[in-house]
Amino acid sequence: MFGEVLRHFREMASLTQERLAKEVYCDRSHVARVEAGTRVPQDTFAKKCDEVLGTGGVLSRLWAKVDWYPQVEHPDWFQRRVDMEAQALALREYQELLVPGLLQTEDYARALFSRRGRSAEKVESSVRARLSRQQRFLADDGPMYAVILDESCLRTVVGSPEIMRDQCAHLLSVGRRPNIRIQVAPAGLLGLVRPRISMSLMELPGSRWVYSESLDRGHFSNDPAVYAGHSQTYDVLRADIPSARESAALISDAREGFEHHEQVRPERGDLGQEQLQRRQRRQLRRSGPRLPLRRPRPRQQNP
Repeated sequence: MFGEVLRHFREMASLTQERLAKEVYCDRSHVARVEAGTRVPQDTFAKKCDEVLGTGGVLSRLWAKVDWYPQVEHPDWFQRRVDMEAQALALREYQELLVPGLLQTEDYARALFSRRGRSAEKVESSVRARLSRQQRFLADDGPMYAVILDESCLRTVVGSPEIMRDQCAHLLSVGRRPNIRIQVAPAGLLGLVRPRISMSLMELPGSRWVYSESLDRGHFSNDPAVYAGHSQTYDVLRADIPSARESAALISDAREGFEHHEQVRPERGDLGQEQLQRRQRRQLRRSGPRLPLRRPRPRQQNP
């Protein structure tokens, strides 16, 4: 329904999908998927489309009324975590290697689930379930969400450089929201005391919890001493690393690195082709008749 309304206003404005995508700063494929009903847009996308298309706020109001994830199933061991996120007043996370689920793009999440050998249907179901958790934290009145990413999260390539480029761009975008702060713990910064594992510190009405994961299992603790210890480690680390604004520059550098990788890849292909041609020329020379080389006679020296 949202996609049909978006298409109506876009065509009324005589804009192509590509032109609208440029105006709202996204890819044409994103507009196409939203209109086809195969991708869930963010509220910022709806607001920007309202501005560009002059709808008077119709798309934003419609976005707020749509039940984007009517049928979502989470793994049994993870459902408790999802229920706690729905009540959380604040959430602080430290993550290594992979971007946390609440900040993943659709393509990043799909690449993660796909490499586990799941069926296409199971992958799409898992992606929808993961993205469904994000809506509360990406809303204008969402709870406070502070994230520390180990630099490995930006360096571990998931899917492809293009997916990583878009993931970095997404981090920069959501990091501008008033309730979200993203900081990066650089790998080369000495003296940092990092948590031993990825973890979450969750503040719920009347309780505080530490959450961590092992293989297909979640671990919860509301022991005040355990929470206080992890909270202190988190706060000290957060104070010792670059600020959210400085971290945005690090994320931007990582994004540009993946963009550069995409740009130079065809050049590397040309270089490979040239090297192949050189090898072929050498083989042709070697396959021809071998002629004796005439070496100059040594000069005789005068007595």
